[in-house]
Amino acid sequence: MTLTRRGLIQTAAASLTSLLPRSVFSQGAGNRKAVIHADQEIGIIRPELHSHFAEHLGSCVYGGIWVGKNSPVPNINGIRRAAVDHLKELGVPVLRWPGGCFADDYHWRDGIGPAVKRPKSVNTNWGGYTEDNGFGTHEFVEFCRLIGAEPYFAANVGSGSPQEMRDWMEYCNQPSGSSLAEERAANGSPEPFKVRYWGVGNELWGCGGNFTAQRTAEEYRHFATFARAFGGLRPYLVGCGPNGNNVQWTRGFMDTLAGYRMDGYSMHFYSNGNLPPLEYTPEAMYTQLNSFPRVEQAIVQQRNLLDGYDPNRRIGLFLDEWGVWDRMSADDEKRNGRLWQQESMRSAVAAGLGLNIFNRQADKLYMCNIAQMVNVLQAVLITDGPGGRNCVRTTSYYSFMLFKPHRAKTSVRTETDAASASPPNQLPDLSLSASRQGGDVVVTLVNPRHNADMQVDCEVRGVTPRQGRAEILHDPDINAYNSFDNPNRVIIRPHPVAVENGRFRVALPAMSVATVTLQIA
Repeated sequence: MTLTRRGLIQTAAASLTSLLPRSVFSQGAGNRKAVIHADQEIGIIRPELHSHFAEHLGSCVYGGIWVGKNSPVPNINGIRRAAVDHLKELGVPVLRWPGGCFADDYHWRDGIGPAVKRPKSVNTNWGGYTEDNGFGTHEFVEFCRLIGAEPYFAANVGSGSPQEMRDWMEYCNQPSGSSLAEERAANGSPEPFKVRYWGVGNELWGCGGNFTAQRTAEEYRHFATFARAFGGLRPYLVGCGPNGNNVQWTRGFMDTLAGYRMDGYSMHFYSNGNLPPLEYTPEAMYTQLNSFPRVEQAIVQQRNLLDGYDPNRRIGLFLDEWGVWDRMSADDEKRNGRLWQQESMRSAVAAGLGLNIFNRQADKLYMCNIAQMVNVLQAVLITDGPGGRNCVRTTSYYSFMLFKPHRAKTSVRTETDAASASPPNQLPDLSLSASRQGGDVVVTLVNPRHNADMQVDCEVRGVTPRQGRAEILHDPDINAYNSFDNPNRVIIRPHPVAVENGRFRVALPAMSVATVTLQIA
């Protein structure tokens, strides 16, 4: 991730907000009709679409995930125990690390061996604080194992070398018989880590090197040439795609790649805002939420571009950085570290809009990683620093929980009479997605309006629903959040749903995310 585009984006967001006619904010939403085509399949909703990202940035790692082995905060070998418990419950399919911009300034050897002997460096990307490398490869892999996540490493292309990436692969994955495997064993891990996912650089169009698309593809080919299968595990290599829906970047990259082996292709797309996290107005919120139709358009267009080069879809499309990026409070950053961002009901709605997109476009995506896991940007957990015992599940955490039942089910086609938002002069409207497996159909609905309740009448075609249950995440205040003093203000609660005559009806109050699970005949 990078800040180089932030000033322009914030200025543009402010301009868009000023264009929104105030009259639209008094419009009611009223009744909505929807149809679930349970017999029209889209594709499997890969659990990897619910993956996460953790960077050495602010207090995401230090003070968030890592508190140290001698900390009074309850921990497992230095890893915050409460974070492990919450994330294990959430179920994190894949965790990307160590960046972000940090990745292309990170040398993995600095983070192995006895902690007291690890070199100290300066995190020049994020605040200039001292990086003591206390959280390195072994600690990260242990954290992944504790929460049940598969590791995804971002290798250093910007200031690294092909040999450095290749040696990291051998260190992690070679069972025995080499000096690097023996070094890993001597450092406390005789069994290989079996790291499958490897990103070849990060944001090489920006903080990763300011390369052109063509140069990025050349670097990819160079690094990938020396990526080896150690321990019989062929690395899954992810190339660096565009910032947002940059069509020219993808064409330049793929033309230069010229058919060379690549397993995944990564794009980044943030939904930027122009106000501090807890100071949003409805106007500013709608401007931010109206970025999500562009996210969906980017997924469709980037997949179509890749299909022109890769008609058999051997290359998976990744959205491995996404989420809301608000204007940061200087006081919050001073207290809690760079890009510390409290999550509100608005954030939960944004998460629901994004996850609905991933469900609807499940056939086009391989992996998506919310940025970031703890404390930074759209975090699912908030902590109060290295010595603090508080670890709160945010509104975004609970939004992800509502989507958990979709994992590994088959996405099915949906339609609604809600209007698609057309930024900046139209309000976001009802969003939904659905999936099916065995005797269940799962539907998640989002009402992104701040002052309009929706009554949704949904017909289910292709199957007959017999009964159902529902859960909801809701607060009428767009800036409502879970604090250290009130950690359960916004949580999932049971919600009524009526099922009869091949349809269900559910009330969606303003600012809500709801999941309906139907038992079918």
